[in-house]
Formats: sequence, C-alpha cells, structure tokens
Amino acid sequence: MGMGIIFVCFLQEIMQIYITNKTFVYFYSLMLKLNTNDIVNFLSKLTLNRVLNASKMFSSFFLSRIFKRPIVWGFPVSLSVEPTTACNLSCPECPSGLKSFTRPTGTIKLDFFKETIDAVHKELIYLSFYFQGEPFLHKGFLDMVSYASSKGIYTATSTNAHFLTDEVAKKTILSGIDRLIISIDGVTQEIYEQYRVGGQVSKVLDGAKRIIKWKKELKSKTPFVVFQFLVVRPNEHQINEVKQLAKEIGVDDIWFKTAQIYDFENDPNKLIPTNDAYSRYKKNDEDVTVQKNQLQNHCWKMWHSNVITWDGKVVPCCFDKDAQHVLGNLQQTSMKEIWGNEKYGNFRKELMQSRKNIDICSNCSEGLKVWSS
Repeated sequence: MGMGIIFVCFLQEIMQIYITNKTFVYFYSLMLKLNTNDIVNFLSKLTLNRVLNASKMFSSFFLSRIFKRPIVWGFPVSLSVEPTTACNLSCPECPSGLKSFTRPTGTIKLDFFKETIDAVHKELIYLSFYFQGEPFLHKGFLDMVSYASSKGIYTATSTNAHFLTDEVAKKTILSGIDRLIISIDGVTQEIYEQYRVGGQVSKVLDGAKRIIKWKKELKSKTPFVVFQFLVVRPNEHQINEVKQLAKEIGVDDIWFKTAQIYDFENDPNKLIPTNDAYSRYKKNDEDVTVQKNQLQNHCWKMWHSNVITWDGKVVPCCFDKDAQHVLGNLQQTSMKEIWGNEKYGNFRKELMQSRKNIDICSNCSEGLKVWSS
C-alpha cells in the first residue's frame, strides 16, 4: 500500500513537471539542439554502468521533488571543466572578458585533469570543456579532449574561434571532440564587435571554414558543428542573415541563445532585445523589467552535474562564475566524496527551502527556454 502511494505521487510529480514546463524545458532544449547523427553518437557513449547511474540520479531527483527534501543517489552524469580563465575578448556581460574575478585565475594542469577523469569516467556521460575563458588558449586543451574521448565520454566545447588556424582545426577534428559550438554574434564587423569587444568576425568565419574543411577531408562524422548566436539588441536584426551564413559555410546547425543580463532592471549596455521571443526578461504591470521564469524551490542541475574550476574547486553550476559557493576541492578529496558531503547536502537543502535567498539563483534560467532555432 505504501509503495503504491509513493508510485502514484511519483507519476503525479512527473506530470506536474511536464505540464508546468518548469524542468522538462531542459529536455526540450536538449532535443532541440540535437540532430540524428549527433543523437546516434551520443547514444554510443552509453554503457550499462552509465545508464544505471543515470537511472539512480533521475529517480532520486523526482523523489526529492515528491518528499520536499534532498535524496541523492548515484553520481554526476555531466560535468563542466574550466580549461582556463583567460580570454582574448572583453564581452560586456562576462567576468572573464571584464577581468572582474575575485577568485584566482589560471589554467588547469593536464595531470590533474587526467586524474579527475580517471575517477569519474565510469559514470560520466557528458563533459563540457567550458566555464569561463577561451578553451583554445590552453595549449594542452586538445590533449585533454583526446584523453576524455578515449574514455568514451561525449565531449563538447564553446569557442570564439579566433585561434582555429589550419593546424589547430585539423587537430580539433582528430581530437575526437563530439560537439563544437562557435560563437558568432553578428555577421558584420560593426555589429559583431558591439558585444564581442576586441574580436574580429573574419577570424570566426575563417576558423569555421577550416573546421568544416578538415571534417570533410578526414571524413569524420564529428564534431557536430554549431553556430551559436547570442541574441542581443544590437544584433537581433541579423538573425535571418546569420541563418543564411550558416548554410553557406556548412555548419550542422545554428542556435539562438538568450542573454543573461546581470543588471537586467536597468540594462546599462542596452542589450535586452526588443523581440520578446529572444529575451529572458519581460516588463511587468508596473513597467519594471523582471525575469520571465518564477523561481521554484528545486533545481535539476544540483542532481545531475556541477562545475570544476581550473584549480580544482567544485561549484554548483555555471551561474557561480566567481566560485562563491565552493562545495569541495578535487585537489584534496574525490568527486564522489564531495558529491555526498555535508556542504553539498546543505546547499541542496537550502535551495529546496528558499531558493530565492541564494545569490547565484536570483538570475537563473532554470525553467526558461534558453535556446531556439
């Protein structure tokens, strides 16, 4: 009888998530960003151990929603690793570009990276080589990709594409990376540089062409190459143009991403687009800019992933850009110990009790459709 009640509650919770579109939006967005070849490639990474671990993780997340308290089974299925905090650009909403970090800056050590992957690869499915900084500025970046790829992990990164020389483009294909996201936020230099300050759109386009060239010459099915267009007010009129450009160059897809604006109430850089479909924010009845999503006391990310900074700190998610909520340090202890430690447990508990009181959650995109196409 007791198990029957739990099962009914479990189904009700799943239906609530689907109907209210608060957490299921993550899965919708994920499917939006995949094509057939990419899906097949992703599925090829699954092992029995990874599937079992993911099943435990999913179950504990849903049970946590039902019982209103953290229940954590399994280990992370997804991680983000920060190769470096360095960046060649000065984007106005990026702490890396603005050099506004209060935390230490640097680049990850290859030996430490390998040790970390050795400890988690049996459960890990997805690895993103990105947090802050430009990954290709790390001289050993593609060596790290190759190592993770050799463990059967789906690997991805996001780049401003300024360092994709012919040699680097070829090595990128040979590294085995599964997904390459190229940021292109304007089709003309005048528009591109309004957000990507210090960048050259011609370098982005040349780098993308080299990637496509070597992918064809090496007859490689990977990486899945994507143009990412961060929609802001200065570039929103170029959406149709960038779609055409993506076709001409031959990338696999183009994604339009909404922008996180730190001071969205005032929008000092005038970045919030006029097209509401590409904005995370809206005007309320008092004509005040507010977030579209309503913060709920739960977060999918706290059950399936976390972020590792270049120096081994584990932080909850990509919104903790300055590593203010360190849950552990991999230089001192293992991921599995950190995942279940008291700090992590207290953070999840606080989130489920009053998420609005956690600073990094106050401008979070949880529950929003971040991507469009």
